[in-house]
Amino acid sequence: MTIEINGVAHIQLTVNSSISIEFWRALCGFMSMSTLLDNDDVHYSIGGHTGVLVRLAPEEKRSSSFDQDTSGLHHVCFRARSREDIETVYEYVKSCVHGRIVHPPEEGGRFAPGYYSVLFEDPDGIRIEVNFVPGKGHFGDSGRLGKDGSGPANSYGEDGLTDK
Repeated sequence: MTIEINGVAHIQLTVNSSISIEFWRALCGFMSMSTLLDNDDVHYSIGGHTGVLVRLAPEEKRSSSFDQDTSGLHHVCFRARSREDIETVYEYVKSCVHGRIVHPPEEGGRFAPGYYSVLFEDPDGIRIEVNFVPGKGHFGDSGRLGKDGSGPANSYGEDGLTDK
Protein backbone atom coordinates (compact mmCIF):
# COMPACT_ATOMS: atom_id res chain seq x y z
CA MET A 1 0.00 0.00 0.00
CA THR A 2 1.25 3.53 -0.81
CA ILE A 3 0.00 7.10 -0.61
CA GLU A 4 0.50 10.12 -2.85
CA ILE A 5 1.64 13.13 -0.85
CA ASN A 6 0.32 16.61 -1.56
CA GLY A 7 3.50 18.66 -1.09
CA VAL A 8 5.29 19.91 2.02
CA ALA A 9 2.87 21.21 4.66
CA HIS A 10 5.46 23.17 6.63
CA ILE A 11 9.09 23.44 7.57
CA GLN A 12 10.31 24.42 11.02
CA LEU A 13 13.71 26.03 11.48
CA THR A 14 15.55 26.91 14.66
CA VAL A 15 17.81 29.97 14.59
CA ASN A 16 20.29 31.48 17.03
CA SER A 17 19.54 35.16 16.63
CA SER A 18 16.57 37.49 16.63
CA ILE A 19 18.11 39.01 13.48
CA SER A 20 17.30 35.73 11.72
CA ILE A 21 13.69 35.88 12.96
CA GLU A 22 13.48 39.40 11.48
CA PHE A 23 15.07 38.19 8.22
CA TRP A 24 12.54 35.35 7.85
CA ARG A 25 9.63 37.60 8.84
CA ALA A 26 10.57 40.00 6.03
CA LEU A 27 11.32 37.21 3.52
CA CYS A 28 7.97 35.49 4.15
CA GLY A 29 6.20 38.83 3.71
CA PHE A 30 8.13 39.43 0.49
CA MET A 31 6.96 36.01 -0.76
CA SER A 32 3.32 37.05 -0.08
CA MET A 33 2.91 34.59 2.79
CA SER A 34 0.35 35.37 5.51
CA THR A 35 1.48 35.62 9.12
CA LEU A 36 -0.20 33.12 11.44
CA LEU A 37 1.95 33.60 14.55
CA ASP A 38 4.46 36.34 15.33
CA ASN A 39 6.37 37.33 18.45
CA ASP A 40 9.99 37.92 19.52
CA ASP A 41 10.80 34.20 19.58
CA VAL A 42 8.66 32.69 16.79
CA HIS A 43 7.45 33.62 13.33
CA TYR A 44 5.08 31.38 11.36
CA SER A 45 3.80 32.27 7.89
CA ILE A 46 1.68 30.32 5.42
CA GLY A 47 1.44 30.72 1.66
CA GLY A 48 1.97 28.88 -1.61
CA HIS A 49 0.73 25.64 -0.01
CA THR A 50 3.63 25.84 2.46
CA GLY A 51 4.11 26.92 6.05
CA VAL A 52 7.39 28.27 7.41
CA LEU A 53 7.92 28.36 11.17
CA VAL A 54 11.12 29.92 12.49
CA ARG A 55 11.85 29.82 16.19
CA LEU A 56 14.65 31.16 18.33
CA ALA A 57 16.79 28.48 19.97
CA PRO A 58 16.79 28.40 23.77
CA GLU A 59 19.53 30.70 25.05
CA GLU A 60 21.62 27.85 26.45
CA LYS A 61 21.72 26.18 23.00
CA ARG A 62 22.70 29.18 20.87
CA SER A 63 26.44 28.50 20.95
CA SER A 64 26.33 25.98 18.08
CA SER A 65 26.02 27.33 14.59
CA PHE A 66 24.36 25.80 11.57
CA ASP A 67 26.58 23.51 9.49
CA GLN A 68 25.22 22.51 6.10
CA ASP A 69 27.60 19.54 5.94
CA THR A 70 26.48 17.78 9.12
CA SER A 71 23.43 15.61 9.58
CA GLY A 72 20.24 17.63 9.16
CA LEU A 73 18.92 20.24 6.80
CA HIS A 74 21.07 21.04 3.74
CA HIS A 75 18.88 23.83 2.36
CA VAL A 76 15.28 24.87 1.79
CA CYS A 77 14.10 25.46 -1.78
CA PHE A 78 10.97 27.40 -2.67
CA ARG A 79 9.48 27.09 -6.14
CA ALA A 80 8.81 30.32 -8.03
CA ARG A 81 6.29 30.83 -10.83
CA SER A 82 8.66 32.46 -13.36
CA ARG A 83 12.28 33.23 -14.21
CA GLU A 84 11.48 36.88 -13.53
CA ASP A 85 10.54 35.94 -9.96
CA ILE A 86 14.07 34.58 -9.50
CA GLU A 87 15.54 37.93 -10.60
CA THR A 88 13.16 39.75 -8.22
CA VAL A 89 14.19 37.54 -5.28
CA TYR A 90 17.85 38.19 -6.09
CA GLU A 91 17.34 41.96 -6.06
CA TYR A 92 15.39 41.71 -2.81
CA VAL A 93 18.03 39.64 -1.00
CA LYS A 94 20.80 41.93 -2.30
CA SER A 95 18.98 44.80 -0.58
CA CYS A 96 18.71 42.93 2.76
CA VAL A 97 21.29 44.00 5.31
CA HIS A 98 21.62 40.51 6.80
CA GLY A 99 21.15 38.24 3.78
CA ARG A 100 24.13 36.74 1.93
CA ILE A 101 24.00 35.72 -1.72
CA VAL A 102 25.67 32.34 -2.34
CA HIS A 103 25.06 32.47 -6.10
CA PRO A 104 23.13 34.94 -8.24
CA PRO A 105 20.46 33.71 -10.65
CA GLU A 106 21.92 30.94 -12.78
CA GLU A 107 20.93 28.17 -15.15
CA GLY A 108 20.90 24.71 -13.63
CA GLY A 109 19.82 22.44 -16.46
CA ARG A 110 21.91 19.68 -14.93
CA PHE A 111 19.23 19.47 -12.18
CA ALA A 112 16.10 19.58 -14.38
CA PRO A 113 15.18 20.91 -17.83
CA GLY A 114 15.05 24.72 -17.70
CA TYR A 115 16.08 24.91 -14.01
CA TYR A 116 16.87 28.49 -12.94
CA SER A 117 17.65 29.51 -9.37
CA VAL A 118 19.17 31.88 -6.83
CA LEU A 119 20.80 30.68 -3.58
CA PHE A 120 21.30 32.73 -0.42
CA GLU A 121 21.68 32.42 3.35
CA ASP A 122 19.90 33.85 6.38
CA PRO A 123 22.00 35.51 9.13
CA ASP A 124 22.54 32.13 10.83
CA GLY A 125 23.83 30.54 7.61
CA ILE A 126 20.72 28.50 6.74
CA ARG A 127 20.67 28.20 2.97
CA ILE A 128 17.59 29.16 1.01
CA GLU A 129 17.10 28.54 -2.68
CA VAL A 130 14.32 29.81 -4.90
CA ASN A 131 14.01 28.04 -8.23
CA PHE A 132 11.88 27.98 -11.35
CA VAL A 133 11.40 24.89 -13.49
CA PRO A 134 9.14 25.32 -16.51
CA GLY A 135 6.35 22.91 -17.31
CA LYS A 136 6.45 19.58 -15.54
CA GLY A 137 10.22 19.42 -14.97
CA HIS A 138 11.37 15.82 -14.59
CA PHE A 139 7.84 14.59 -15.30
CA GLY A 140 7.62 16.48 -18.62
CA ASP A 141 8.28 14.80 -21.98
CA SER A 142 11.97 15.80 -21.94
CA GLY A 143 12.43 15.04 -18.23
CA ARG A 144 14.03 11.87 -16.86
CA LEU A 145 10.71 10.65 -15.47
CA GLY A 146 8.61 11.73 -18.45
CA LYS A 147 7.16 9.58 -21.21
CA ASP A 148 10.39 9.55 -23.23
CA GLY A 149 12.77 10.05 -20.30
CA SER A 150 15.67 7.83 -19.36
CA GLY A 151 14.28 7.07 -15.89
CA PRO A 152 15.94 7.38 -12.49
CA ALA A 153 19.64 8.30 -12.44
CA ASN A 154 22.22 6.38 -10.45
CA SER A 155 24.69 9.23 -10.01
CA TYR A 156 24.63 12.92 -9.16
CA GLY A 157 27.48 15.39 -9.35
CA GLU A 158 28.80 18.42 -11.23
CA ASP A 159 27.33 16.99 -14.44
CA GLY A 160 23.93 16.70 -12.78
CA LEU A 161 21.92 13.49 -12.91
CA THR A 162 23.75 10.79 -14.87
CA ASP A 163 23.87 7.04 -15.44
CA LYS A 164 27.57 6.49 -14.70
